[in-house]
Amino acid sequence: MRCIIFLALIVSAAFAETKPNILIILADDLGRADYSAFGTRDIRTPNVDRLFREGMTFENFRANSCVCSPTRAALLTGCHPDRVGVPGVIREEEPANSWGHLAKEAVLLPVLLRQANYHSAIVGKWHLGISAPNLPNDRGFDLFHGFLGDMMDDYWTHLRHGQNFMRHNREVITPRGHATDLFTEWACEYLTERSKQAQPFFLYLAYNAPHDPVQPPPEWLEKVKQREPQMDEKRMKLVALIEHFDAGIGRVLDVLKINGQAENTLVMFSSDNGGLLPSGANNGPWRSGKTHMYEGGLRVPFAARWPAQIKPASTSSFSAMSMDLFPTALDAAGIKPPDQIDGISILPALLGKPQAGLMRDHYFVRREGGPQYGGKTIEAYQHGVWKLVQDSPFAPLELYNLTDDPYEATDLATKRKPITAELNALLRKQVQRGGAVPWQAMGK
Repeated sequence: MRCIIFLALIVSAAFAETKPNILIILADDLGRADYSAFGTRDIRTPNVDRLFREGMTFENFRANSCVCSPTRAALLTGCHPDRVGVPGVIREEEPANSWGHLAKEAVLLPVLLRQANYHSAIVGKWHLGISAPNLPNDRGFDLFHGFLGDMMDDYWTHLRHGQNFMRHNREVITPRGHATDLFTEWACEYLTERSKQAQPFFLYLAYNAPHDPVQPPPEWLEKVKQREPQMDEKRMKLVALIEHFDAGIGRVLDVLKINGQAENTLVMFSSDNGGLLPSGANNGPWRSGKTHMYEGGLRVPFAARWPAQIKPASTSSFSAMSMDLFPTALDAAGIKPPDQIDGISILPALLGKPQAGLMRDHYFVRREGGPQYGGKTIEAYQHGVWKLVQDSPFAPLELYNLTDDPYEATDLATKRKPITAELNALLRKQVQRGGAVPWQAMGK
């Protein structure tokens, strides 16, 4: 009997010391309401829905910015994006229109996960630099299989301005097929290869869907046409692209199960910003969409699944952000997050334990060029129920009470001047923090 008890203790201890695999799935421009579990009736996303059904939904989750690069930088560093040199979209292939440069001093998630012997991979979209020292393999990833740039001009040719940014580590590759299918296939290959190893893994699966150009495979578009013949054509194409992307996620989840990895894999799913309204996106009742500092541009879906650890079909009303995934992943791996980051681990909330620290101010930034922005920034700052917005660098400040007016219909800036001034002062302090870090490559 003592032997049995001793053996059970050994097994229990070994299980406790087992590090979870970590899989972050990031959509590109997925609207807050563009999945069927939200209640949206014109779309079918059974696999995304599965993550929400089998895990926890954060009802108040926001991206760190309303555009791509800043949010991705925040997710991988745990910091506000301007604090790591990425206040705007990185376009190294267009130097005159590039508004960020990942700081040399920034420490990315895979570097820290090495402390717990993790193997790290990124499949899909990088968008944090197209040259050394800011390539994925330079910044801690053991494997990169995807594309470096901001977007593809075509989901089948994979080119951007006639250039090929598809890579397998540092090797230029010219794969054939729809980008969503390629990223799904490469992710599944990676999971299967890692199933043969005892080492835990971190996979950052960053799809470019449903970013424009909206190009679903013809057979997926036909499915939506048959089911929703009255749907607007623009919306129909986007729905088809999202449903095709959802099927890819389903394949990835199935491979986790087949490989026996699902039970010990923390899966976190989100988007880099709100949906693009000109493409037909649905951001629910929230105002505006991608590129804007209103809630429709910042609120994004978030679900986390970890069988036997996270209660299925559970919800949290905590307000969290993309940068919180960095310390959450480290926390799950048993690594203490660095003190100087801005993100806070949401692992306690995910595990149904008391959660501290999330009642904090939120800051959002985007720098952009062209006549509309002039190389300046737009920002939002939330303090309690109050949110200060400057959605254009040439427009007055706006103030909203998100409790009374969650959809930002009534600007109170002139009626509540003391509150506007208070939040503006807090915003200036945050802007000064970011201003300490260059957002252009030194010497350029």
